[in-house]
Amino acid sequence: MTQNASLFSPSREALTIAVLVLPHASILEVASVLDPMRAANRHLGQEAYRWRVVSPEGRPVPLTCGIELPSSGPLAAAEGADVLMLIVGYRQEEVATGPFLRELRRMAGRFRLVAGVDAGAWVMARAGLLAGYRATVHWEDLEDFAAAYPDMECLPDRYVIDRNRATAGGAAPAHDLMLHLIGARHGAPLARQVAASFLTTERAGHEPQVAPVPAEGRLDARVAEAIARMEARLDDPEPVARVAKAVGLSPRRMEGLFRQYLGETPAAYALGLRLQAARRMVTDTRHPLAEVALRTGFASPSTLSRAFSRRFGVAPGVLRRRGG
Repeated sequence: MTQNASLFSPSREALTIAVLVLPHASILEVASVLDPMRAANRHLGQEAYRWRVVSPEGRPVPLTCGIELPSSGPLAAAEGADVLMLIVGYRQEEVATGPFLRELRRMAGRFRLVAGVDAGAWVMARAGLLAGYRATVHWEDLEDFAAAYPDMECLPDRYVIDRNRATAGGAAPAHDLMLHLIGARHGAPLARQVAASFLTTERAGHEPQVAPVPAEGRLDARVAEAIARMEARLDDPEPVARVAKAVGLSPRRMEGLFRQYLGETPAAYALGLRLQAARRMVTDTRHPLAEVALRTGFASPSTLSRAFSRRFGVAPGVLRRRGG
């Protein structure tokens, strides 16, 4: 992970971050960026981090929870900040218009770092700001993002910092990114204090975005490895016996561990992963159902439809017509 050396180095200088929030973003993602800076200032007893919230047209921003976030002005009001951080959620193709993308591209060079949270990576890529960079995006979009922008390297990490660009997969990874920035500038003890203020811990950028929550205790490493194999092979699922052998377990032992930690069999868990991926494609993309079936390891659209209906109580075509 190549970093902007001066930005992620010990410094007593105040850092100013312009937080560009687009309509239909999540309030949790906004708080994950702003509150660590507020807490760091409180613990330091000084204004080491300054911020301003801006929006595409300078108007209050409607968020997914139904409230409006006040704005200090349009994108031009970000001028003079060290960092421009984009927080983008749903309908990014609609809210990030052509004129906005052109202005973003024109202004990007004025900041020491341009960062994107959640669908912020999509907007940065559309503006031509990620060509030749490594980046990440929300885990549900990783495959489509990588296919849409082959001129950059898409990683399944929580957050990625590459030179003067940074991307984070969502709210919790954005929180991790801010803790990393605070730790780099003011030391790991302060980052731990900030994390403790929110009863959280910092996770490294290279960690996976999604990890299952075990029914008891810490997830067994072999179960985690098995799940990683399942997630990597949604389009071509392996027999349970092959997965078990690959992680050094017998099929019976692996089934016991899955039941112990996750409350279901390996086969049921793998099917759930595939169906959740199919549901996302049905509701969030325009891929034909035949392609959805192919990309989630079902032999045909009819096979997908039967399994989908059993799991969700509605056929994929009907769900799509309803709009999710």
